[in-house]
Amino acid sequence: MNYHEQWIAFATLVVKEIRRFARIWQQTLLPPAITIALYFVIFGTLIGPRIGEMSGFSYMEFVVPGLIMLSVITNSFGNVVSSFFGNKFAGNIEEMLVSPMPNYVILLGFLTGGVARGLAVGAIVTVLSLFFTDLDIQHPLITISVIFLTSILFSLAGLVNAIYAENFDDITIIPTFILTPLTYLGGVFYSMSLLPEFWQGVSKLNPVLYMVNAFRYGFLGVSDIDVRWAFVMIVMFVVVLFIFSLRLLETGKNLRA
Repeated sequence: MNYHEQWIAFATLVVKEIRRFARIWQQTLLPPAITIALYFVIFGTLIGPRIGEMSGFSYMEFVVPGLIMLSVITNSFGNVVSSFFGNKFAGNIEEMLVSPMPNYVILLGFLTGGVARGLAVGAIVTVLSLFFTDLDIQHPLITISVIFLTSILFSLAGLVNAIYAENFDDITIIPTFILTPLTYLGGVFYSMSLLPEFWQGVSKLNPVLYMVNAFRYGFLGVSDIDVRWAFVMIVMFVVVLFIFSLRLLETGKNLRA
């Protein structure tokens, strides 16, 4: 395929992926928005005043960046893992792999769909947060870069999960037993400085901690982690997962009959 044909294939796949989650927005966009709104009400409005300030900000201001990041992570991952596995189950992925379409086009197509949904939900949650607190973004470029890279990272993670999944139950194991604990223990609701020194060291093994803190730095200008190191970690994970995902597509692992 020449570059023009590859672009047509990529655009077609992206449009298909976006239409997929946009067509059923009541299931893909509305539920996460309602869930995060409940977090705002319960943790920010009801519990927040009792907690007081955290890192020099009201609890609501502190928790908003973490909740936006939480919505982006879960929806980027969920979109790709469900879409790719559905296509794999139907045999569509195998047809794509034997077509003239390059593997990286397939990868970028599903990746873009996951990023689109993750950022769409993130935008909705950001708008909802304006009803509870004022947002004053200190470092816009850092904020945009972190959320975009994080969405890419977890879209790739969702694709890897879908490739290894043998049945529909398998696509829920990673979100339930790995992704959820990592996000909830990644500094979304608290500052790492509240933990004893030992648990601070343990927390630094959690990659989500770096993403949440870098994103919070973009909003508030405060972080428990060196932002430069956080960017290095995020980019490193993105590169590794991209190469690994492409390799899985090239070998056809769990994809070819």
